[in-house]
Amino acid sequence: MSKILTFGVYDYFHIGHLKLFKQCKEHADYLIVAVQDGEYILKFKPDARVLYSTEERVEILEALRVVDKVVVYETVSPEALEKIDFDILALGEDHVGGRFDVVEEWCRENGKEVVRLKRTPGICSSGIKKELERK
Repeated sequence: MSKILTFGVYDYFHIGHLKLFKQCKEHADYLIVAVQDGEYILKFKPDARVLYSTEERVEILEALRVVDKVVVYETVSPEALEKIDFDILALGEDHVGGRFDVVEEWCRENGKEVVRLKRTPGICSSGIKKELERK
C-alpha cells in the first residue's frame, strides 16, 4: 500500500481542497493530510486570523471519506516529515523555493517520491479571506 502526504492550513475549506485530495488518491492508496497547528500560526503571524481551531479543522478533514489519516504539524520541514510514515509527498505547483526546496531534497535523499499537483482554477483560500474582509 502506498501512502501520500499533503499539507496545509485548511482553515477556509473549499472545493479546491477536495479536488487536491482526490488528485492525491490518484497517486496512492492511502491519504495523509497534515494540518498546520493554529497556535503555531498565531505565534509567528500574530496578525493572522484563524477561523477554525486546529481541533475543528482536524474534525472536518477526518469526516471526509477520501482522507485516511490527519496529523498536525507546525512547519513544513525535514524534522516534521521524519515523524510521518509516507511514500509520496504531494506539493502544489506553486510550492517552490525556500523550505519547499529543502523538503523536496530531503524526500529525494530518503527515497520518497514528490509529485506536483495542479491548483483548482478560480478558487483559493487567500481569495476567500480577501472577499470576506472586503464585506
